[in-house]
Amino acid sequence: MKYISILLFLLFTQNSIAQDKNNAELFWNNLKEYCGKAFEGKLDESIKNDSFSGKKLTMYVWDCDEKTIKIPFYVGDDKSRIWVLTLEGDRIKLKHDHRHEDGSEDSITQYGGMSTNAGLENLQFFPADVETAKLIPAAAPNVWWITLDEDTFSYNLKRLGTERPQFTVTFDLTKPVEIPGAPWGAE
Repeated sequence: MKYISILLFLLFTQNSIAQDKNNAELFWNNLKEYCGKAFEGKLDESIKNDSFSGKKLTMYVWDCDEKTIKIPFYVGDDKSRIWVLTLEGDRIKLKHDHRHEDGSEDSITQYGGMSTNAGLENLQFFPADVETAKLIPAAAPNVWWITLDEDTFSYNLKRLGTERPQFTVTFDLTKPVEIPGAPWGAE
């Protein structure tokens, strides 16, 4: 009986500790460690994207607070894209903020989705939300996901049910690069 009491105590204590931080929060806190740093990325070799191929790809973990992380994604000199992650309880929302060089919003902006559960501490999925389906009907079956470990961050997109290839860009977190400046609209 003594061992059962000890076992129950250990199980309860471990369960309590595990619930203090859910996987979304663990992912969030791990990502915040890179705030203020920039990293160069590479397209997956299978991707043939003329607007990205041959250009320097940089992510800049630019702006972080308790509930929002903004990550500009630069393609060459184009600073129009920002991945905006928002922590909402045990879920994370991903939105894509697209701007023109003068800082005004692009007509196609603020699309993305909310994670359907707390995910994993190194993986979060974001299926397209209703606003995305209204804004970009063809993107209704989109699923984005981000992976994060001590060496890499990857941003991924798959349009389910289509022949469109998966889009993946992976950033090497072991080699910070020079800060590329603020995104369009932030200066």
